[in-house]
Amino acid sequence: MSIILGINETSHDASVSLIKDGEVLFAGHAERYSKQKNDWYVNDSLIQDALSYGTPDHIAYYEKPLLKASRLFIRGGAGDWKPKFNIPGVPRKSFSHHYSHACAGYYTSYFNDAVIVVLDAIGEYNTSTIWVGEGEKIKLKYKQNYPVSFGLFYSAFTKLIGLMPNQEEYIMMGMAAYGDWTRYYKEVDSYFPQYDQQKYNFHKGIYDWQTIITEQDRFDIAAAVQMVYEQRLNQFMRMAKDLTGKNNLVFMGGCALNSSANTLLWNIFDMIWIMPNPGDAGSSLGAAAALYGKHLEWKGPYLGYDMGGKYPVQEIVDGILKDGIVAVATGRAEYGPRALGNRSILADPRDPLIKDKVNLIKQRELFRPFAPVVMAEHASKWFDMDFESPYMQYTVKCLQPHKIPSVVHEDGTSRVQTVTIKQHRGLYMALNKFYLQTGVPIFLNTSLNIKGQPLLNDEQDAIDWQAHYKYNIVMSPNSSVG
Repeated sequence: MSIILGINETSHDASVSLIKDGEVLFAGHAERYSKQKNDWYVNDSLIQDALSYGTPDHIAYYEKPLLKASRLFIRGGAGDWKPKFNIPGVPRKSFSHHYSHACAGYYTSYFNDAVIVVLDAIGEYNTSTIWVGEGEKIKLKYKQNYPVSFGLFYSAFTKLIGLMPNQEEYIMMGMAAYGDWTRYYKEVDSYFPQYDQQKYNFHKGIYDWQTIITEQDRFDIAAAVQMVYEQRLNQFMRMAKDLTGKNNLVFMGGCALNSSANTLLWNIFDMIWIMPNPGDAGSSLGAAAALYGKHLEWKGPYLGYDMGGKYPVQEIVDGILKDGIVAVATGRAEYGPRALGNRSILADPRDPLIKDKVNLIKQRELFRPFAPVVMAEHASKWFDMDFESPYMQYTVKCLQPHKIPSVVHEDGTSRVQTVTIKQHRGLYMALNKFYLQTGVPIFLNTSLNIKGQPLLNDEQDAIDWQAHYKYNIVMSPNSSVG
């Protein structure tokens, strides 16, 4: 019997995971306990919650601190390399950044034979790696080092158009739908002409760009960046398939959060697995999995703080039919950046005004899109897809946009979350009740938070929310916080 505590800190989204003999007991984000968005370091509240599930025999750390320190000293770049947390007397082992990513993906997958691609801004030195997973073994086949980087390319342009790098890349992805990619394509393409070539170190930003004059400039640049990224990703993934001969893909690293680009990968691979927390926060689980060295018992992403309670199925349906919008906080928090039903705002997708209403509640830009969550067996009738997407990882064309306008983006697409009764019985049953009354098996689903703040995590968060905002939080049948 062995309990392993996985740690990720000194990055832009610290986290902790705990596994016991391959079973994932806990996984949570530091920011949701400290209330500091993208917190770099773990905290006592997070650690105490994790340790309530067991006392670790081993600690696994998600990267090699001294190797990272050498890169910071020799090659430059931003960051911290000194981990803060330790338990005296508990043996500790560190794994490389990209290997932790690879283990998080492969060992939570249902594959025993796959190519594993890791793309992010930067680990210690690696920025792009290709691995082969066969049985319980993972072997490195290819690597590209700093400063050549998919992630730094995307983040540098995120900063150029006035957004926060390492945090708001997803906003730029959404902005691309409003832009004309042809207007700035040649300029953007010159910075990243091939996946292994680039104009300069993107860590320094885009410092020789012409002046951005209008809001439309920002949208057009975003569209061009997204197009170039998709083309380079396509090239890299085809190389990965040719190099390994594998038809199954595990995709990890921060770049795996680009849902618009991810959909194109179905043109290359037969099956795809993207763990619901593919960025750095997922690497606390990856480090633990690396030390365990075998596939984990993956049951789903509901692994964080436990608010308890039975899922409030009837209250959700009644609230949406009455007010159009309901906030939900119940059970265990999601591990990953996206709310998947337990810390969510759910709303009626049929109302064309709901999108603006929810954006105003969340204090976001009005152009920002929202995801639909749909009963899996109905997904292909409403969206152009023949695969499941339980973690909002793919953006596809909506087939009936006139019926669900609040979950359709400017370009006619939707970032779909599919749900089965096995994946989340309560959310599925709520959708089914709504479907029986309306003929629509879909809710709008977005995270329960305000822009710039972490997802709500615990009972005090729910009390604070209800003290400031109109919509009460449904927790369990016949009860609410406050």
